[in-house]
Amino acid sequence: MEAYVMDAFSRRVFGGNQAGVVLPDRPLDDALCTQIAGEFKHSETAFVTMGEGGVTLRYFTPAGEVELCGHATVASFALLRKLGKIGDGDHIAHTKAGDLSITVTGDTVWMDMAPPKLLRTLTAEELPELYGAYGLTPADCPDGFAPQIVSTGLADIMMPVRDHDTLLRAVQNDAAVTALSRRYDCVGVHMFCLGDGVTYCSNFAPLYDIPEECATGTSNGALTYYLYLRGLVQPGQENVFCQGEHMHRPSEIRSRLTIGENGSPAVRIGGSAVMSLACDLKI
Repeated sequence: MEAYVMDAFSRRVFGGNQAGVVLPDRPLDDALCTQIAGEFKHSETAFVTMGEGGVTLRYFTPAGEVELCGHATVASFALLRKLGKIGDGDHIAHTKAGDLSITVTGDTVWMDMAPPKLLRTLTAEELPELYGAYGLTPADCPDGFAPQIVSTGLADIMMPVRDHDTLLRAVQNDAAVTALSRRYDCVGVHMFCLGDGVTYCSNFAPLYDIPEECATGTSNGALTYYLYLRGLVQPGQENVFCQGEHMHRPSEIRSRLTIGENGSPAVRIGGSAVMSLACDLKI
C-alpha cells in the first residue's frame, strides 16, 4: 500500500509539522495501524480511505488511536489533491471526533475549528509564575495585553510577549509549565508577539510530553479569537502565524474568523503541505 510523509503547514520540505499518511489497500486492524504509526515515529499518522460520502480519516500515534489531528488532516487533503484524487472545492472529512468541513483552494487546505471560547483571564498576581517559567518577568508582557486561556477545541494559555527577541530568548522550565498546565486544566502555553503582517509564536505542551510543537492549528485558532477580542483581527481577513523557529522547522499557519448569522464567531485554520517521502509499505 502507498505511504507518505507530508510536511504540514509548510511550503518547503523539512519545514512545518510532519505527519505520516497511509492509503490502505484493504481494511487494517487497530494493532497494525499502531505498528505502522510506530514505524513512522511521527506524532500522528493518518489512515485515509475514500468513499461516495467523503473521506474517512483515522489517526494513530505510536501508542494508539486518537480522535482528531489538525496537521495530519491538512497533510491528508493536500496529498489527495496532489495525487489527483480530489480537486478544489468543499469536502467532508469523517473522523471519530465528528464530520469536518474541509475546503481545498490551490495548495491550501482550510478546516473548521470548534467554536471559540474565552475561558479565563490570568490575574496580575499570577503573571510572575507564568513568565518566570520561561526565564522572563511580567515586564515582558506588552501593555494592554494579558494572558488568557482560550479554546477552539483545546485550551491553551495565550501568553503575549513584547517582541520577537523576547520570544526567541524564552527558555522553558518543563516542570513548572507542566504544573501550570495541570492547575489551569489546559494543554499548554502558546507564546506570541505581533510582527509586521505576521504573528510569531511558540507552542509548549510538556504536560503531554511535547516540550515544543512546530505547528499547532488549534492553538492558532484560539490566538485568532484572542486577537479578535482586542480588535486586532477583523472578520474575513486572512491572518498569518509563524511558528517553529526555535525548532528550526518554521511553519506558516493561516486563519480566518467569520461571524455567523446568529452573531457567533467561527474560526478556520488553513495551511499547505509538501511531500517529503513516498514509499510502498510491504505488509
